[in-house]
Amino acid sequence: MDTLTLWQLAALAAASLLVGFSKTAVSGANTISLAVFAAVLPARESTGVLLPILIAGDILAVLVYRRHAHWPTLLRLFPAVAAGVVAGTVFMMWAGDDAVRTSIGAVLLFMSAVTLWRRRGAARAEKPDGSGAAPAGDAAVRAADGTAPDGDASSTAGGAPSRTGRIKARSYGALGGFTTMVANAGGPVLSLYLLSAGFRKLGFLGTSAWFFLIVNTSKVPFSVGLGLIDGPSLLLDAVLVLFVLPGAYLGRACVGRINQKVFDRIVIGATVLGGLQLLLR
Repeated sequence: MDTLTLWQLAALAAASLLVGFSKTAVSGANTISLAVFAAVLPARESTGVLLPILIAGDILAVLVYRRHAHWPTLLRLFPAVAAGVVAGTVFMMWAGDDAVRTSIGAVLLFMSAVTLWRRRGAARAEKPDGSGAAPAGDAAVRAADGTAPDGDASSTAGGAPSRTGRIKARSYGALGGFTTMVANAGGPVLSLYLLSAGFRKLGFLGTSAWFFLIVNTSKVPFSVGLGLIDGPSLLLDAVLVLFVLPGAYLGRACVGRINQKVFDRIVIGATVLGGLQLLLR
């Protein structure tokens, strides 16, 4: 980090601005940011530098969407997430820079593939005359505002999660905890879980905001213990965090004007390129 060029600093600043934008507009843009950080910095160190930037974005998102979290869902996820974070910490204890870079690249490609698969399945579910159900991602954006999900097929009639629902929550939670600890890439995992549960727009944003503020803050002691956060990394964060606020403001101002399909394609394409770049580096 002592030999960063002006262009590298500019790339990190742009990625930090994108963090703020993603927290208040399109969460998928975060994958571009972590790919940029891992490409500019040593992959292992990049996770520690990016974490305080993400927390700053989480705080801004909570300030905007704090009243729209669905806490039963969060409480259902947190035990499995904690187990995933511990597993990710154990992995980071022995993983070198090459292993972390490969892991981040593999996670990015895997999440991109899952996202594309989900969108393709949702598109097939639509009827040719357009009368069918909208794809899950679009429904989450266009549906009426609300905190609670429209309904989860994995829930029982009384509202309590079924055995299938508990298994799904544990699976997504553990995977999300591991990926967020190793690569700060838990966003796609949580998004898939919330969309599959039928969350509406504000409920989706509010639940995501509180989830990542709590989880990312809890990761700080682990990252400090692993040496991923130290004095030099915090000095770099002090500069980069200045770009998070305008990014969040821009996202809040543009969220209703974004062509979601086009932007999603750009995000997925950039994520795939970033993952390939890390794997082939």
